[in-house]
Amino acid sequence: MKATFALSAHMLLAAIAALLFASTVFAGVQPFPPSFHTQEIQTDGAIIHVRVGGRGPAVVMLHGFGDTGDMWAPVAAILVQNHTVIVPDLRGMGLSSHPEGGYDKKTQARDITQVMDKLKIDQAALVTHDIGNMVGYALAAQFPTRVTRWVIIDAPLPGIGSWDDIIRSPALWHFNFRGPDVERLVKGRERIYLDRFWNELSANPKAIDDPTRRHYAQLYARPGAMHSAFNQFAAFTQDATDNKALAANGKLTLPVLALGGDHSFGTQMADIMRLVATEVTAGVINDSGHWVMEEQPKQTTAAIVDFIDKK
Repeated sequence: MKATFALSAHMLLAAIAALLFASTVFAGVQPFPPSFHTQEIQTDGAIIHVRVGGRGPAVVMLHGFGDTGDMWAPVAAILVQNHTVIVPDLRGMGLSSHPEGGYDKKTQARDITQVMDKLKIDQAALVTHDIGNMVGYALAAQFPTRVTRWVIIDAPLPGIGSWDDIIRSPALWHFNFRGPDVERLVKGRERIYLDRFWNELSANPKAIDDPTRRHYAQLYARPGAMHSAFNQFAAFTQDATDNKALAANGKLTLPVLALGGDHSFGTQMADIMRLVATEVTAGVINDSGHWVMEEQPKQTTAAIVDFIDKK
């Protein structure tokens, strides 16, 4: 009885937090169309904040670090005309709950399948960026019948291809930047920490305007948010082991569009995906670094919508 009450209280607090934050709108982040609604969906070990709108074939959109599901609003505004669009915040990020564990991407993929189950969605196209890519691969590889096609954007997969070389890059020091002392250093300075990513991993830092930065910095300053974000990176070693095992079972057969910013992963995204999928189309977002939705929203949106709606 006590456990049931505690869970209900936890869900209530998460819902209140989501409602309060939703009332704060910054100019730099496009809101979702008014036809969308939000839900807090209980999965095994987490409460996932989800935006849902539209009717028709489903599309699930997964964000990465430095963003939340809010990043997908420009694409969602178009896809919602002909699709059911589902945009979660990954566990421990955005307005989802912050459990202590479950940040390996296989577990987070199960979060997404349980969200789909609650929404009575059997199959969906997938659009992912950054850490969302890693959750996306764990989803498609574990549950291949549930993903119809996939747009994967500008981040590698742990354990796949040149991963061991990629993680040696000095630019990726943040993969191992975590722990109690690190959290003390970053607490109250979340904007400073996040500015490093937006400035150094973009082709044009000015494309990520101050209202956008304030919006995400406020989300990442919520209690437990940076601890959870660091745990996303801490799970990469396990993710690499898991991905090698998943890849050994065979390649994905669904259509894949691999997009990279021309100042970031570029065509390397397609090279990575061809190691785990049989039908891969390469695409490059011009004049963009890693933050394609902020740097080149129209170009990125057009590429995504064209592939999702391709007959």
